[in-house]
Amino acid sequence: MEEDAPVVVRVDDVSKRFIIRKDNSLKERLVTLGRTGRRHREDFWALKDVSIEIRAGQTVALIGHNGSGKSTLLKVIGGIIDPSSGSVARRGRIAALLELGAGFHPDLTGRENVFLNASILGLSREETEERFDDIVAFSGIVDFIDTQVKFYSSGMYVRLAFAVAVHTDPDVLLVDEVLAVGDEAFQRKCLDKIRSFQQEGRTIVLVTHSLSQVQELADRAILLNHGEVVVDGDPNKAVSAFRDILEVRRQNEAEAQAAVHGVATDELSRVRDGHVHSAVAHAVGREPGEEVHPGDDLLISVVVSHDTGIDDWVCAVQIDNTLGAVVYGTTTKRVGIALPHLAAPRRVDFLLKNVAFGGGKYFVHASLMDMAGRHLFDLPQATNFDAPSHPDYVGIVHAEPVLSDAGEVALPVVVS
Repeated sequence: MEEDAPVVVRVDDVSKRFIIRKDNSLKERLVTLGRTGRRHREDFWALKDVSIEIRAGQTVALIGHNGSGKSTLLKVIGGIIDPSSGSVARRGRIAALLELGAGFHPDLTGRENVFLNASILGLSREETEERFDDIVAFSGIVDFIDTQVKFYSSGMYVRLAFAVAVHTDPDVLLVDEVLAVGDEAFQRKCLDKIRSFQQEGRTIVLVTHSLSQVQELADRAILLNHGEVVVDGDPNKAVSAFRDILEVRRQNEAEAQAAVHGVATDELSRVRDGHVHSAVAHAVGREPGEEVHPGDDLLISVVVSHDTGIDDWVCAVQIDNTLGAVVYGTTTKRVGIALPHLAAPRRVDFLLKNVAFGGGKYFVHASLMDMAGRHLFDLPQATNFDAPSHPDYVGIVHAEPVLSDAGEVALPVVVS
C-alpha cells in the first residue's frame, strides 16, 4: 500500500462517553428519578481523544483487552454510534459486521433477511437478486434459507451475515470478533475471502483477540488501552506491547483474587518475590545475534531469583513463531531435573540439540513456577533469534526436500 493512497477513514480527536447508572433496582431508579447528581451515575470514557487515518488498501487490526475501546471505535468508524466529541469522515461504501445478527429480524426467514440486510448495506433489490445464489452458497446454509432466523444457531447467524457483507462489494469492510463463532472450516473460508479482498486493494478494519491473525493478516495494528491509542504501527510491536499489558493485568488480578480469598501474606510474598531477570538464546559456537542454522545446538540461559527463598521451583522456556504458535516448550520438571534452593540469582541453561527451525524469527518466553505449576513470574518475549530462510521450502520446520524422478507412472484404467 502506497503512502499516497487516499484516506478512506479519518478519525479526528474522537472521544466517546457512556453513562453508567449506579441505581441497580427499579425501586432505586424510581427514587432517583429526575436527579442528576453524580452519586447515581458514573461517566465511562470508552474513547479518549483518538485520532487516526486509514488509507485505501490497508488491513488494520484493532486490539486491546476487553473494555479497551476497540469495538466502540469500530462502531464509530462504521457510523453505528456517534462520538461525544470529535469527528469521523468516511469515503466509499462501508460494510459492517459488528454484532451477531445485527440487521436481522428474528421473525423473517433467512431469504427475507438477506434482502433486508443487503438493503441496509446499500444494495438494490435487483443487485441482491443477482448475487443471492452466491450469498447462499457462501453461507453454506441453503437447507435453512427459508427458515425463520430465530431458529438459527449462532454459527448460522454468522455465516449468513458474513456472506451478505462480503457480497456487497464494500470499499471498507469492518469486522468484529463475531468470526470466532463460526466453525473452523467457515473461519478458513472467511480468512480466504479477506485475503482476496486484500489482493483487490480493499480496506479492512478488524477487531480480534486472535493475535496470530493480527500478525498474519494485518499490515498495521492499533493497540488501545483504556480508550487511548498506545501503539499504532507494526503489528508485531503492537502485539508485543499488548502481551506486556496483559501480563501486568494478570499479575494484578492474581494478587487481587488471592487477597479476596484470604491467601496468607507470606504466600502472596512468594508470588511477588520471584523474578525472571533475563534470558539469552544463541547457537553454540556462534555469537549472540547470529542466525541459528539447522543442525546447531541452541543454548537458552535463563537467570532467576527469589527474594525470600524457595525450595520447590521450576524453570520453563517456550519458543513461539511470529504468529504466536508454540514451536517448542519444556521445563526442568519435564526433563526430571531437581533444582537446588533458589534465593540469589541463579542461571538455568537449556541446551537444545540439533535444532531444525525453518526460516523466520522466533520468540523465547521464560517462566519461574512452583511445583504445582503456578506461575510466580513470567518474562514474555524475553529474547528472540532468527533462523535463515531456505529457497526450497517455507514453514517452521527445516527438512531438506529431496526429489527423485523414477520415470513415467502407468495409471490404472478403470472400465465400468
